[in-house]
Amino acid sequence: MSRTGPRNPSRTRRLTTAQALVTFLARQYTERDGRRHRLISATWGIFGHGNVAGIGQALVEAGNGTRNGNGTRNGNGNGNGNDHGNGHGTRTRPRMPYLQGRNEQAMVHAAVGYARQSGRLSAHAVTTSIGPGATNLVTGAALATINHLPVLLLPGDTFATRPADPVLQQLEVPYAGDVSVNDCLRPVSRYFDRVTRPEALIPAALQAMRVLADPAETGAVTLALPQDVQAEAYDWPEEFFAERVWRVRRPAPDTAELEAAVRAVRSARRPLIVAGGGVRHSAAEETLAAFTAATRIPVASTQAGKGALRHDHPADVGSIGHTGTATADELARTADLVIGVGTRYTDFTTASGTLFENPAVRFLNLNITGFDAHKLAALPLVADARTGLEALTSALAGRGYRIDPAYETEYTGAKEAWEEQVEASFTTPDPTARPTQTQVLGLLDTLVTEEDILINAAGSLPGDLHKLWRTRSRDQYHVEYGYSCMGYEIPAAIGVLLATEAQGHEGRPVWALVGDGTYLMNPTEIVTAVQENLPLRLLILQNHGYASIGGLSEAVGGERFGTAYRHRDPDGGFTGPPLPVDLAANAASLGMRVLRATTVDDLRKALAEARSAEGPTCVYVETETPDTVSGPPPAQAWWDVPVAETASRPAAVTAREEYDRRVAARRHHL
Repeated sequence: MSRTGPRNPSRTRRLTTAQALVTFLARQYTERDGRRHRLISATWGIFGHGNVAGIGQALVEAGNGTRNGNGTRNGNGNGNGNDHGNGHGTRTRPRMPYLQGRNEQAMVHAAVGYARQSGRLSAHAVTTSIGPGATNLVTGAALATINHLPVLLLPGDTFATRPADPVLQQLEVPYAGDVSVNDCLRPVSRYFDRVTRPEALIPAALQAMRVLADPAETGAVTLALPQDVQAEAYDWPEEFFAERVWRVRRPAPDTAELEAAVRAVRSARRPLIVAGGGVRHSAAEETLAAFTAATRIPVASTQAGKGALRHDHPADVGSIGHTGTATADELARTADLVIGVGTRYTDFTTASGTLFENPAVRFLNLNITGFDAHKLAALPLVADARTGLEALTSALAGRGYRIDPAYETEYTGAKEAWEEQVEASFTTPDPTARPTQTQVLGLLDTLVTEEDILINAAGSLPGDLHKLWRTRSRDQYHVEYGYSCMGYEIPAAIGVLLATEAQGHEGRPVWALVGDGTYLMNPTEIVTAVQENLPLRLLILQNHGYASIGGLSEAVGGERFGTAYRHRDPDGGFTGPPLPVDLAANAASLGMRVLRATTVDDLRKALAEARSAEGPTCVYVETETPDTVSGPPPAQAWWDVPVAETASRPAAVTAREEYDRRVAARRHHL
């Protein structure tokens, strides 16, 4: 971190704590590879008694009180901007732009989408009142922290001075007077502080920025702000408001670790790279391509890593794990060295510890965190993904390492065979029929270019996308699967749209793909997209229930209980007719233009029309029901979901027998 502004310790500025925080945030920047970015480029907020007179008033002071006369959006960029109005009743970019949300969880999702699209170099803040506004942040905070994506949370808190105890919405804890509902955010935050005095903001704010800009530590950061402290004035040292640049480091690998990694690669006959989200966070895609060009080692990708190589790159063998391709999973079963680059090795990636079957398999993990680098008893290579790959490529260059040509022929041939299955899944032979889910993806596949961005998070779509989607650019595939949070897609798409606009790429088509279950969880930010006139493309797939969990329920003996959206039958179950819920009408009522499609041909035309639309547009299609969904190849690897050990129903008994057979193959890599 460096300070670039004037320094005069004797000067002070009298501001409220909230005004000081907003002023401070407007002067924070990140820098990586010589490029500077605004660290906190905007603040989302829903106001209540716990923040309206504090952060809310401070945002008005920061230039949000008067709009530009032309009615255009302003203040979502990540550059320097203009800190001051022009004195004529209009304003240029506010010092801290404000964005209005409808649901606190959704505001965090939007901020996360913005941070991911911004390469974690620019982020948003989210402010809420005390009580339910604050606790609504918890799910979004967990998603941000699990995915290592920065977001600054500024929930209001109960009075620090306790003039009235309890106040409205206060949680009373008989054994502790210093606990509030905001303490729920502690386990899902990478840094948490409660600012109980104005002067305590100074160290808290600096620590918050340090964590947000740290590529290994970043995630949700929470500064809980008691409502009385927000409004309290203090004489702040002017130096607190100096410009600060937080350099996002690219740590190089340790020499001894690098030499051990080189020996491991050179001795491997069937190596396989597993590319995770760290490749994207480090902007290491070109470096990975250079490494594979030199070694010809195949690359499989996790959900977060998909797009590390284009789908048509010779070394790309598709996705790995439970939702992986047959090509990648078979290579994983026979690999003698697995090179993890920026991956956390979740259970979907490892098929719950059953995927890497070779008795001689060893792991080499290149990761910016030591915690992840040591997983699976691996040789650690603790470094930034790009820096580490560059060092590994250079170290191998003079030693003549390249995989056996027969191995390369093997995986390229297997990839071609898998592509035939993808093509068969995407085929739509009857243009008058109702499409299956995979046929919907196939139609979208024919339409998009490398400019398009697809956003998804939960249900059966992530599995189909991971197996089948042909990723055309490094940032096209945006599937949040670290937390797999239903309701993420629509607000995240708004964040992505704001980020692409800030990057000067306004006009990139951004698609939010949602099933009916996800849509019903969190459609409220459609109103935000309409308010901001953001060209969100929303694709709603109606299949009358939770298709993914319905299939899993059937597989584990749950008999699809509670997974269909249907009327109750006379016996009390849910096997009656589908509920007469019209999601298209709902989206239209929130202000979207809606295009309904009933057949394959209708859908093809509607998708094309939506892609060229200038405002928020929804395509609604009813797909085949969960009982008859067809198309994608089955799972190529197992996933451990425990099955009832004792049961009277035949479905559960049979499922347990299969479970016992599968779990016997699990191993610990020591």
